[in-house]
Amino acid sequence: MLGGSVSDLPATQYARSADGTRLAYQVVGEGLVDLVFMPWDRPVDLLWDEPAAVRVRKRLSGFSRTIFFDVRGSGSSEGNPLDGAIGERFAEDVHAVLDAVGSERAVLLCGGTLGPGAIAFVATHPQRVVALVLCNTFAHYVRDADYPCGIPAHALDRIVAQVTSAWGTGAQLDLLAPSRSTDDRLRTQWARNQRLGVGAGKQANVMRARLEADARPFLAAVRVPTLVLHREGNRFIRIGAGRYIADHIDGATFVALPGDDHLLFTGDSDALVDEIEEFLTGTHQGPEGDVVTAAVLFTDIVASTEQSARVGHRHWTALLDAHNAMVRASLDRYRGREIKTIGDGFLATFDATTRAVRAAIEIVAHAQQASLDVRAGVHSGDIEILPDDVAGLAVTIAKRVCDLADPGTVLVSETVKGQLVGTGITTSPHGTHTLKGVPDQWHLYTVTTPPPTGHFDPPGRSTTPPASDDR
Repeated sequence: MLGGSVSDLPATQYARSADGTRLAYQVVGEGLVDLVFMPWDRPVDLLWDEPAAVRVRKRLSGFSRTIFFDVRGSGSSEGNPLDGAIGERFAEDVHAVLDAVGSERAVLLCGGTLGPGAIAFVATHPQRVVALVLCNTFAHYVRDADYPCGIPAHALDRIVAQVTSAWGTGAQLDLLAPSRSTDDRLRTQWARNQRLGVGAGKQANVMRARLEADARPFLAAVRVPTLVLHREGNRFIRIGAGRYIADHIDGATFVALPGDDHLLFTGDSDALVDEIEEFLTGTHQGPEGDVVTAAVLFTDIVASTEQSARVGHRHWTALLDAHNAMVRASLDRYRGREIKTIGDGFLATFDATTRAVRAAIEIVAHAQQASLDVRAGVHSGDIEILPDDVAGLAVTIAKRVCDLADPGTVLVSETVKGQLVGTGITTSPHGTHTLKGVPDQWHLYTVTTPPPTGHFDPPGRSTTPPASDDR
C-alpha cells in the first residue's frame, strides 16, 4: 500500500491510566523533543492508511520523538470517552502515556474538539509540558455575551444531531475537508475511521460534552510557549475561536494558514508542519517527500468533445458517469489508488505493475463496449506522495505515454514491458519516441493481450458482472 508497508507501520502499545484503563499509543522518531500528538480526526491504527498522514508523521519524526495516542474511549483505547473530554481524567491519561514512554516533559499537539482538554492540562500541570501547539480548535464552542466567536446555544442541538445522524457515512467530509470532498476513496476511509473511532451510539453524548467543554478559565494560567494555528476558511471551527485562544494566552503566537480544511491531514499539511517545526526548533528543513516506487496509470477519453456532440449532452453525461464508475470499479478490483481525474481521464497508482496493466486493459476494453474511445498509458518508477497528488518524473512519463497511445489501446514503457515477463501479458513494438520534457529516446510497446471477459454497463444496457482478476 502507498501509505507505507506493513513493516513501516509503528507498533501499537498500551499505557495504563490511574484507574487501570488501557490507552493505545505509538512512538516514531528519535528527535530531541518529545511531542505528544492526539489525532482528532481518526484512530492511530488507521492513520497510516492515508499517505498524507504518513508524510506528516515522517516530517514530525525528523525533529521529534512523536507519541501518537488515542484518547480514552476512542480507537484502540479503552474507557468511556465522556470521562476524558476535560479535567483530571484527561490529565491522568496524558500522565500515563508520558510515563509509559519515559518522558518527563513534552510538547502537546492537539486540535479539534480535544483542544479544551489540552489547554486545561497545560494550565494545571505545567511541569510536564515544554510547549503547547493547538490547531483548528477552540477554548469554548458556544457563544456567550463576552464570547461572540462561538455558535448560538440554540444551534448546538442541531449541530450534534446533524453530525451523529450521518456518523459512519463520511458525509461530514464536505464540511471538514472541502478540498477533498470529491475524493471517494477518502470519503470511504473517513466513514470507516468514524465507525472504528467512537461508536455511533456514544457519539451524540461525546460530541455534546466536547462542544460544551469550557477551557476559557484556564487560558490565563497557561505559562508555556504556545503556538495557535488555524486555517482561515475552517467552517467547523471558525478562525475567531483560534484568535481568541491566542489573545488570552500570554505571549502566544497565532498563525492563520490559507485553506478551509479542518482535518490536519488534508489541505497543505506541509505548511502546518513548517510552522510547528520552526516554532519548536527555530528552523525547518522543508518536506523531503514520501518517495515510493509505483506503477502509474493514466487513462483518457479520446476526442471527448466530439463524442459528446455526437451522442448529445444528456446521454453523454450519463455515459460519462457510467464510465467513471466502471474505471473506479476496475481500480478497486486491481487495488489501484485513484489520485485524481484530469479532464475525462484518470490518474491512478498501483504497487504492482501487472495489476496496473490488467486494470488498463479492462478499462479500455469495457469502454469500447459502450462505443467510447479510451486510451491508457502505464509507466513504473519512483513517485513522490503529496497530500492530494503524486509527483515526479515517472508521473510525467506515464502521461506522455498515454498521450501517444492510439484510441482503444494500452501503451507501456520499456520499463513496464520488462516487468511483464512471465505474466502472460504480451506486447508489440510501438516505435521509438521523444517524450516532451523527458530526456533520451523511449521505446514504447502496445499491449496485445486479449481483454478479459465481462462487460461495461453503459446507460440503458444490461450486462453480466465483470470477471475478477486480482493477480
